[in-house]
Amino acid sequence: MLKGKNIVLGVTGGIAAYKAADVVSRLKKQGANVYVIMTKNSKAFVSPLTFQSISQNYVVSDMFEDPKTWDVEHIALAKRADLFLVVPTTANVIGKIANGIADDMLTTTIMATEAPVYFALAMNTKMYTNPIFRENVRKLESYGYHMIEADSGRLACGDVGAGKLAQPEEIVSVVVDAMTRPQPLQGKQVLVTAGPTIEPIDPVRYITNHSTGKMGYAIAAMAKSMGAEVTLVSGPTSLETPRGVKRIDVKTTREMFDAVMAHQDHEIIIKAAAPADYKPVAYSEHKIKKQSDLFTIEMDRNPDILRTLGSQKQEGQILVGFAAETENIKEYATRKLNEKHLDMIVANNVGQKDAGFGTDTNIITLYDAMGQEVFYEKMSKDQVAEVILEKIVQLMKQK
Repeated sequence: MLKGKNIVLGVTGGIAAYKAADVVSRLKKQGANVYVIMTKNSKAFVSPLTFQSISQNYVVSDMFEDPKTWDVEHIALAKRADLFLVVPTTANVIGKIANGIADDMLTTTIMATEAPVYFALAMNTKMYTNPIFRENVRKLESYGYHMIEADSGRLACGDVGAGKLAQPEEIVSVVVDAMTRPQPLQGKQVLVTAGPTIEPIDPVRYITNHSTGKMGYAIAAMAKSMGAEVTLVSGPTSLETPRGVKRIDVKTTREMFDAVMAHQDHEIIIKAAAPADYKPVAYSEHKIKKQSDLFTIEMDRNPDILRTLGSQKQEGQILVGFAAETENIKEYATRKLNEKHLDMIVANNVGQKDAGFGTDTNIITLYDAMGQEVFYEKMSKDQVAEVILEKIVQLMKQK
């Protein structure tokens, strides 16, 4: 099932390191080529000879040992990998990668690879639930790294709880699924917009909205995992760029308009951002001082990005918009769908609990140009992103 696939497997210094040998054996039986990188501490638990015998490839550990080929070892392995797997993954390695530290062969190769990276977590239960570690995990997941969470049970230290390495057969199953999963957006260019825009009033004040960009970033990450070449045009946000996604940062609606128009030839455009509809007519070069109880700002219309895209829509192109409303959801969403020549619109009530800006979940209804309407109960934004992209794949087939 994995015949001809190249898997680079990292082994770190945890007591579960011996189980990595079973994982290598199972991957080999699936037909994969396995290349093992061991950390210095992992060799205290398992001999490199064990992995060399099972993988039938030389085991790499020391960055400064004599090279076995003329390639720069960590770069060669990083490029060779179709998938990168670390078994077991300690809190130490997660902390290093999350903070950009590359001080050995394993972390350096992970930092250099563009292949999907899967971490099979294993450690003491107190470490596993430590908020610093969990924050590092969330950070890496936001970059597009994948976690194989630990099981619960009796640990080697005698504690009972979460932190036990997942069973080797489960780890291999995740790898097989990841490497054989269809990529329906392979080769497609996808443009996603996300976040708010800001319109400055003076050097210290601006107008914006509550959008955080979470929905757009989830869509960008999911589109990348489905094989697309993704460009993300993002307003100001604290979110990290998903791995493999090209990000263009903008501030104002005009800047977002210009960035989108420069990429309007993309086959799929998903307009998930919440750009400001209006901007101040005049910008004050100096901070505006208090003068009276009333303060009036004269506003001017910003360019309508989605309307412009719809009016210049190319043959075969898929254009998707969002309708964040507080009332008359269907009426306003379908009007926007038709007036702006969209293929689909994603509507939600931002006043509803767990469906507004800044949440990790959403409750949506999809409306398409053929009159279909589908409501979805509360889901994570990652799940919503998958639903949206699967619907887009269907629409592409109907073009």
